[in-house]
Amino acid sequence: MTADRRADEHAVLDRTVREQWGRLMSLLLAQFRRLDLAEEALADAVEAAARHWPSRGVPDNPAAWLLTAARRRVLDHIRAEATARRRAPLLVSDAEQREQSTRVMADPGGVIEDDLLRLVMMCAHPSLSPESASALALRLVVGVSTHDIARLFLVPEATMAARLTRAKKKIVTAGIPFSVPASVDVAQRLDIVAQTAYLAFTAGYAPGSGPDLLRAELAGSAISLTRVALSLRPDEPVLVALLALMLFQHSRRDARVGADNDLVLLAEQDRALWHRDEIEEARALLTRPALRRPLTPVAASYVLQARIAAEHALSPSPADTDWARIVTTYDQLLALQPSPATHLARAVAVAESESPVAGLAALEGIDQSAMRSAGAHRLASVQAELLVRTGDVDAACAAYDEAIALCRNDTERAHLARRRAEVSGQDRSSPG
Repeated sequence: MTADRRADEHAVLDRTVREQWGRLMSLLLAQFRRLDLAEEALADAVEAAARHWPSRGVPDNPAAWLLTAARRRVLDHIRAEATARRRAPLLVSDAEQREQSTRVMADPGGVIEDDLLRLVMMCAHPSLSPESASALALRLVVGVSTHDIARLFLVPEATMAARLTRAKKKIVTAGIPFSVPASVDVAQRLDIVAQTAYLAFTAGYAPGSGPDLLRAELAGSAISLTRVALSLRPDEPVLVALLALMLFQHSRRDARVGADNDLVLLAEQDRALWHRDEIEEARALLTRPALRRPLTPVAASYVLQARIAAEHALSPSPADTDWARIVTTYDQLLALQPSPATHLARAVAVAESESPVAGLAALEGIDQSAMRSAGAHRLASVQAELLVRTGDVDAACAAYDEAIALCRNDTERAHLARRRAEVSGQDRSSPG
């Protein structure tokens, strides 16, 4: 087998896992109601595919192959349990009967038809904390790695792993059903659904690890999830604002990656590659009457973030961007959401609006220890770039070294290494 063919088969498997993980999880849960078995069986099926596909070839329907393999593993486990309990005939018979149906829903006749949203609703159960609910949904619905989820929440990976384990045990021990809640409960869980979609989008828009600069399919899945939720609640402000925000950001996906799969900064992007239809849809969403009435803090934060994204998307050029207005909007956002990430983004805007020195001063208000303990590299990378602009090359190189050490995304790390070499004058390969 050639290396190219092997790479193609791995690419098919990776894409199938990215695009189908949540739907496969929901089908397994609907059929077996065993969260503990479903995730383990699906992970085993992916591992089996990685072993068998290179020698046997990629099946015609990769997702169906994974589902069948995962089902067999669940059934094997159930049979083993049944044998151990000396109740094998009854349980195996029940499991085999359920295997005949590919979509046995826990709530026939319910108000929600989308499997992914059903799974998110289970994760958004009020018995779980909002943080645990969102983290669990990211893991179960879109298959985001524990490391990347930890990065999104700015906590160490071990902490997030323990949080996910507790959340899964809670679902099992508390008997939280894989079912559609009553309509009033659906409304109460929408903020969690929105937060989950937002974090999933972030995981696709800016992956914390791996070779990809962005995972457009994952970001697209988050947008699809939001559209499904919005179709149920068309005037729900949190969903309207979130969809606008994500569309503004997602519209730039083709311009963010260069010909050599390298990172292209916002100011250097070819704006002709931006998806104007999505920008126009996002702009129209921001004018919806639903956003003119009193908003929850979560909905208001999405509106403000969408307005910031709109400043970039609607500006004809980088030079025409109204950075002062962006700083003002960040100030409003900080009043609602005083997170280190928001402080960092505001500092960048301050540097563009006023000066690099002012941007560095704005960084001083950030809880830097929290960001560094979580392995976030963006604080150091922003410091490095601003120090370059002030002419402090030695300090900039030290900051680049820290950012490179912390960064676990291959493309971003390569970009930081190039910048570090350029700044220090060590890039001997560059012509001239």
